[in-house]
Amino acid sequence: MKTITVFTPTYNRAYCLHKCYNSLVSQSNQDFVWLIIDDGSSDNTEELVASWIKDNKIDIIYHYQENLGMHGGHNAAYRLIETTLNICIDSDDFMADGAIDKILTAWERIKDKPHYAGLVGLDADESGSIIGSKMPENLEETTLYDIYHKHKVQGDKKIVYRTEIVKKYPPYPIFEGERFVPLGHLYLLIDQDYKLLPINEVLCIVEYMTDGSSMNILKQYRRHPRGFAFSRKSRMKLTKSFKDRFKNAVHYVSSAMFTKNGAFLSESPKKFITVLAIPFGILLNLYIRFKTKNNF
Repeated sequence: MKTITVFTPTYNRAYCLHKCYNSLVSQSNQDFVWLIIDDGSSDNTEELVASWIKDNKIDIIYHYQENLGMHGGHNAAYRLIETTLNICIDSDDFMADGAIDKILTAWERIKDKPHYAGLVGLDADESGSIIGSKMPENLEETTLYDIYHKHKVQGDKKIVYRTEIVKKYPPYPIFEGERFVPLGHLYLLIDQDYKLLPINEVLCIVEYMTDGSSMNILKQYRRHPRGFAFSRKSRMKLTKSFKDRFKNAVHYVSSAMFTKNGAFLSESPKKFITVLAIPFGILLNLYIRFKTKNNF
């Protein structure tokens, strides 16, 4: 069995998926399988992947499902993955040269240390510039939460998880009529119990597409309020500082307004902070409505 599963949730991305494929074919170490989660595509994704499977240059597993959104793709991946490690490379991104080797080298340092959930590396753009900032040198263990809030690191980072650990946690919830739950919910749960090994190595080359969730976050927020509310309640419980809990309470109030949830206060895990956040949540909700009024 291979050591790593590279999984890619995709939805109508046949026009750019070849970048990920080519980056995997060119990896110096082929100790991986590529798991493609086709989240209900209506383009020629299936035919394209079939041609790559026929070429037999790398090991590919193709899974088709009804459209559930990015988090539904992650649920399917974690259910299907059987390798020791896994890493998500989005359909509009691709793996950096030598990334598999870099992961396996770092893995040797922690594979016999069960308190590590995995490792976390860097993203870069196509020019090679690091997204955000590097992580502190000589840092042996951390959590994703501490990377951003304690060490003040900036920008997206790429996580490689130990599969047996990811499978311990519940899947992302699926809300009828919605297609988005922030992925950070699972990462924060894992942070409560395990550490990550930070490595200042580029694992992924990212491109923020105009049809991607990063570029459409306000529309996502308005279209999927139950998913966001779920995430905000989780973060109110698990984040460490009053500032973080209050910020998430503000967003929770705003999401509750979109869903017309009159029971939002009784459902809040931090009721006092939620009361304080109400006026700010109202303002945030009005702002989002204004910003999305012409393209929602």
